Amino acid sequence: MFDTHVNLHAEAFEDDREEVLARARQAGVKRFLAICDRFDNYETVKAIADANEDIWNTAGVHPHHAKDFPDLTVEALLTAAADPKTVAIGETGLDFHYGYSAEQDQVANFRRHIDAARRSGLPLVVHTREADEMTADLLESEYKNGSFRILLHCYTGGQDLADRGVALGAYFSVSGILSFKSAKDVRSVVSTVPLDRVILETDCPYLAPVPYRGRRNEPAYLPHVADALAELHNMSREEIASICEHNALQLFNKIPS
Repeated sequence: MFDTHVNLHAEAFEDDREEVLARARQAGVKRFLAICDRFDNYETVKAIADANEDIWNTAGVHPHHAKDFPDLTVEALLTAAADPKTVAIGETGLDFHYGYSAEQDQVANFRRHIDAARRSGLPLVVHTREADEMTADLLESEYKNGSFRILLHCYTGGQDLADRGVALGAYFSVSGILSFKSAKDVRSVVSTVPLDRVILETDCPYLAPVPYRGRRNEPAYLPHVADALAELHNMSREEIASICEHNALQLFNKIPS
């Protein structure tokens, strides 16, 4: 299996990162994508990837932190994108739930990342929360200026954004949220997404799946995310894991298969 969204540089993993990775590998996770949430964390995230043959990384600024990087340039993102271990741009996007960064800062940040994804050919890891319509509008508008590859990560959006994302050829990643009893709406929308466009993630240390909900999440729990998706499609864990790994390697095609 391929855990396509791990925050391994998080403080939650400072004391036992190697043990966490060992448990994940024992559980069948063979590849990891370490996410850069702030550009000043890029070297830290890349160092984790450089130290492990089965870990790759992204380069980007989460929308929460958009206000902190007003001078981030497309060229800086492209320089990072040239590194062999850097296989995606992001995570980026729009998040209006907490309002940590102003709308105009988030939009400007998002557009820079889109330009970098378009110019580098690397997929764009998109975080969107309480911003479905604006996210879809912006992606469609930018797509007219030149295509780029899209991943709507940890998808919890509505049907309209899902439909518009599918029309743009987007991929969708599912997390432990899919296993929550309260996530009926998420399961309903995800069930409509073509299965060849779905991949798995933990988003660890957040969003631990059932039966670990409320605990620190780990990549070792990825099989439980696979189980939730398998149940949705009346398939086995092994079938889902194989399909999603294939999809992830199609998307992150800079990674050797």
